[in-house]
Amino acid sequence: MQWRRRHCCPIKMTWTVKRSLFRTHVAGLLSLALLFTLFLFFSHQDWLPGRSGPREHPLAYTVRGFRSPKGDANQSSSLRSLWRETGYIAPKPLLNLSAQPAEGGEGEVRAVAMGLGDSMSANNSLQKEMGVGGKLSAQPYRYILNEPFKCSDEAPFLVLLIAVEPGQADARSAIRQTWGNNSVAMGLGFVRLFLLGSGATPDSFLQSSIEEESRVYHDIIQQEYQDTYYNLTVKTLMGMNWVATYCPRAAYVMKTDSDMFVNTEYLIQKLLKPELAPKHRYFTGYLMRGYAPNRNKDSKWYMPPELYPSERYPIFCSGTGYVFSGDMAELIYQASLGIRRLHLEDVYVGICLAKLRIDPAPPPNEFLFNHWRVSYSSCKYSHLITSHQFHPNELVKYWNHLQSNKHNACVNTAKEKNGRYRHRRFHGERTP
Repeated sequence: MQWRRRHCCPIKMTWTVKRSLFRTHVAGLLSLALLFTLFLFFSHQDWLPGRSGPREHPLAYTVRGFRSPKGDANQSSSLRSLWRETGYIAPKPLLNLSAQPAEGGEGEVRAVAMGLGDSMSANNSLQKEMGVGGKLSAQPYRYILNEPFKCSDEAPFLVLLIAVEPGQADARSAIRQTWGNNSVAMGLGFVRLFLLGSGATPDSFLQSSIEEESRVYHDIIQQEYQDTYYNLTVKTLMGMNWVATYCPRAAYVMKTDSDMFVNTEYLIQKLLKPELAPKHRYFTGYLMRGYAPNRNKDSKWYMPPELYPSERYPIFCSGTGYVFSGDMAELIYQASLGIRRLHLEDVYVGICLAKLRIDPAPPPNEFLFNHWRVSYSSCKYSHLITSHQFHPNELVKYWNHLQSNKHNACVNTAKEKNGRYRHRRFHGERTP
């Protein structure tokens, strides 16, 4: 008995301690796993379903991080270096801009045509897609198709600049039937323009069909640069240059993409409010704050540190759809002439805004602009401005449904929900 008393208790206590330690370790590992999962979720949301692709979410080409005074200082230094490298502001008129050196100031100002150059060599896809030499040139490209008299009769209330590929005739047709139709402006001045470059490979049949389409609708502007994802910055600046040159008295401009659903009526009536005096130095959309450059060389959204060494981008709006006052077109274009070109169009526009010391304004409701696909209901879509990732046939289908229900969109939705609820109760089904 004495031996038992001396040895049984220590054995029992040791097992209890081991079991307690085991539970503690398991709990700790589970907590770490949960924290790691949450970190991945918030820092790399391109894993989310329904948000894949080049435009669904700028999170895909950035990694979210925490701000720090050091990061902000690095960002300011980086932006200043970008501006110093190409400090050339060209004289008006905008169409006569060239990349030639100018006299004045501290001697000759260097040419504007600063490209990505050798710093892109690590990303062959980026270099290949951007064409000869892999450069984003600041020089204006030759117009293949233009609409210089589009605003000659009146100053439009809204100009739509829609980035679209040359071969996307079906998308252009769907937009003309839906949110790009003149009827959405309800008598206000309205201009719709599709922005095109030239095909990646010469295609005379495609070009002929585009020119015929232009003769019929007079809503295409096209310049002689390679129409690729990596030239979206060139395409956007082409649109801004056009507004500043041919339509400088436009009240508002919206730049968006061809796969977007845009509730133009809600944009005009609820956000821009034509009964009020037009705003100035105004820019809004889905705000992207505190995002860091993607340094993965295999990524489509790779940003070489040689081009942008800062740890953070300035605030920018998702390129899927942003809205600005008409005066901003010239301001942004002129600012761009002193900033080395970057291939991420929405980030680049944000850098131009930072140089102008203009902060993008948050929209009245954070869910107005969506850079992802919002599940459709007539109620939801009657109170938003943009939703992403629509095929042309879907666009027409949902647009027509919204138009037929727009006056009682939320009433019908409520009736549908109540009907489903009563059906479930009658049949003894569980309700959520």
